[in-house]
Amino acid sequence: MMTPSSPDALLSQVANISRCDRWLIHHRLQELMIPCWCPNDGSLWVEIEHGINAILLRSAVYQAMATRQELLDWLQRCWETNDCPSTESYPD
Repeated sequence: MMTPSSPDALLSQVANISRCDRWLIHHRLQELMIPCWCPNDGSLWVEIEHGINAILLRSAVYQAMATRQELLDWLQRCWETNDCPSTESYPD
């Protein structure tokens, strides 16, 4: 059994995804420097030490599993979101 590197960290198994998607997600998590393992049984285990790691894991899984249309819809919502104040609101 794998043990977390930190006493506050959790280990999470990513289940119900194809072997190919597991490797894509594994590679992406390694790029993000999130500890993860693919044991010989083909499972994917991820160490979640901070909330941001959980968000990044969810994002990596979604990116690998979502349909093209779901990803396009998500991108369109991002473009339509205007959370940044306009430059006109800043004093000179």
